[in-house]
Amino acid sequence: RMGKRRCVPPLEPKLAAGCCGVKKPKLSGSGTHSHGNQTTTVPGSSSGPLQNHQHTEGNNGRENVSDLTLGPGNSPITRMNPTSGALSPLTRPNGTANSTKNLVVTAEMCCYCFDVLYCHLYGFPQPRLPRFTNDPYPLFVTWKTGRDKRLRGCIGTFSAMNLHSGLREYTLTSALKDSRFPPLTREELPKLFCSVSLLTNFEDASDYLDWEVGIHGIRIEFINEKGVKRTATYLPEVAKEQDWDQIQTIDSLLRKGGFKAPITNDFRKTIKLTRYRSEKVTISYAEYMASRQHCFQNGTLHAPPLYNHYS
Repeated sequence: RMGKRRCVPPLEPKLAAGCCGVKKPKLSGSGTHSHGNQTTTVPGSSSGPLQNHQHTEGNNGRENVSDLTLGPGNSPITRMNPTSGALSPLTRPNGTANSTKNLVVTAEMCCYCFDVLYCHLYGFPQPRLPRFTNDPYPLFVTWKTGRDKRLRGCIGTFSAMNLHSGLREYTLTSALKDSRFPPLTREELPKLFCSVSLLTNFEDASDYLDWEVGIHGIRIEFINEKGVKRTATYLPEVAKEQDWDQIQTIDSLLRKGGFKAPITNDFRKTIKLTRYRSEKVTISYAEYMASRQHCFQNGTLHAPPLYNHYS
């Protein structure tokens, strides 16, 4: 049975989460998927520390890197007001999937992210606002590096943000504040790839298998072995890139969300799953440089010409 469609994402404003892990986790047994020993506690939570790189940034309730985990006393799902019109750009007629003609995401959005990062790393004033749409969307910015496109940073938000300010904010957050990695440097720029993902078509699934690998991103909500409500998410491309089936993906998310007990099929049936789609575009630094070639001289960016691109 197909899930019930809604066009509002499930998290309250300014909550951010990471899209994926660094490497393939072990999915069998009761072992946890972890890349380090760092833990922090969500402000106002009595659930104890977050694990598996679920860290809190500052005092605004925003998390970087991994999946949102809230304890008792926190509301893990706050429905955004559907009458506000904030998410109207996400609606597709008659429930149809995104097509190439309908795509909102553009390569220029990735170029703008490179502009923002370049100006930050070289100490230039931030570029003027771009020409592409400023409609609000949930979004993720991902940085990868090298020929094998190793993950170098990935942070985003499930709350709809105006694209101009949202991309600027999450460009720097994902590049500099992903706690799995050191901040990006000038020397790394030539090897970088930037991806922008806009999340759309949020739906309540009928069960934990009511989604398709490579088509849907998924967000799960579950009660862990201590009775604490947890959530975790993967963008649509993650399961396909890792060559996981549905069960492996669900089990990986449970481990990322901090579930440590053995995973049974009966427990999987208790999961509440939200599926969504994304529009994604990726460009390399070389492609970015080619699009901005009139702004560069001898490999050095001159800030004023950069602004001309948006004039």
